[in-house]
Amino acid sequence: MADKNRKLKLGVFLYPTGHHLGGWRQPAAQADGGLSLPHYIDLAHTAERGKFDFLFFADTLGARDAADVEAWSHTPKYNSQFEPLTLLSALSVVTEHVGLVSTATTTYNEPFHIARKFASLDYLSGGRAGWNVVTSSSPDEAFNFGFEAHPPHVDRYERAREFVNVVKGLWDTWEDDAFIRDKLTGRYFDPAKFHFLNHDGPHFKVRGPLNISRPIQGYPVIVQAGSSETGKELAAETAEVVFTAQPTLESAREFYGDLKGRVAKYGRLPDHLLIMPGVMPIIGQSRTEANEHFERLQASIHPTVGLSLLADMLGGADLSGYPLDEPLPEQLPETLGNKSRVALITEMARRDKLTVRQLFTKIAGARGHWTVVGTATDIADQIEDRFLKRGADGFNIMPAYLPGSLDEFVHHVVPILQDRGLFRLEYEGRTLRDNLDLPRPPHPARSI
Repeated sequence: MADKNRKLKLGVFLYPTGHHLGGWRQPAAQADGGLSLPHYIDLAHTAERGKFDFLFFADTLGARDAADVEAWSHTPKYNSQFEPLTLLSALSVVTEHVGLVSTATTTYNEPFHIARKFASLDYLSGGRAGWNVVTSSSPDEAFNFGFEAHPPHVDRYERAREFVNVVKGLWDTWEDDAFIRDKLTGRYFDPAKFHFLNHDGPHFKVRGPLNISRPIQGYPVIVQAGSSETGKELAAETAEVVFTAQPTLESAREFYGDLKGRVAKYGRLPDHLLIMPGVMPIIGQSRTEANEHFERLQASIHPTVGLSLLADMLGGADLSGYPLDEPLPEQLPETLGNKSRVALITEMARRDKLTVRQLFTKIAGARGHWTVVGTATDIADQIEDRFLKRGADGFNIMPAYLPGSLDEFVHHVVPILQDRGLFRLEYEGRTLRDNLDLPRPPHPARSI
């Protein structure tokens, strides 16, 4: 029997012009959306009307595929868009309820910077900030920081684990009521409620203190997107929301059960880790119209871009010498890219007996994420099915093109989910933690 108190969570993954590789070429898409603040304000307002939990922004510290200028010239992918924390700071003053989640890598940042920036965003937004913790996987990022390649996968995750712990320690510099600001006595803060971090570890030596009060939420919500074995362990230990690619119900349920089963050894409850796979909905008034719309999107993918995307998702593997109309080779070059994503794509290619061309066309839309094509009722049915069968706690909606695909989902799918009692009619609280039903972490000095 379904848990009547369990409610679906919804985020929206805002890629500037939409997620489908051909999305930016659609007549109604805003091709310059990556550098248009009014565009993002409209999207944020639409998400808030739809009662979404959060806006989710990916990021990379480099222009992906920059070496392949021919492919790069056919796509807006990470080559003309705002730095997300700057953008979310602007959006914080024109929204009231929707959460603001940004990616920031632990590979090419320092904990003090990240702790200070996300604490600031939490205050600017009134407690709606979230940090998507990632380790860099795009080879292009290493070149911008004086390296020819990333550190090995295991080393990146060891650094990430320590990085998160240092950031949390910095957020705990001040107890929640440390700042008394007593004009009469002249005491601005209580020194007994101030704490140096004095961290000295394998990757970081950070004394502290952080020069901003403890965030409104205690800690901004911690999001994580890795699905490798190492990534799942980091998520089980540190994450509160996990964004993942699970294209089938079977894989979604397996991932869900696996990750939920790992949290107890870290002293956590399964309900305090929300699993929210990505889904790209293609909506039509009829199934025929939806399929026609999807085929138009697929036909708009430039072949050079499709092959480049596939190579990128396979960890930067060189595919230039492989025939496009033959199967993916059994052995691919070893890379330092996202191992879980490589495994997902190669498994799909083998299972469905896809040629290289068919494979990049299949994944180009949602980059290996779940794609659902149909009427609004069809979309709601499939979301409900995965939710009730414990394949997800919610979903990160990935609009194919913007603003139209988000408008369609909010206007047509959300009301169906609300009518079925699966999704909220109004926001439950003021902070992102309130709306996600996640506990506010107590300060370590007051948790006994």
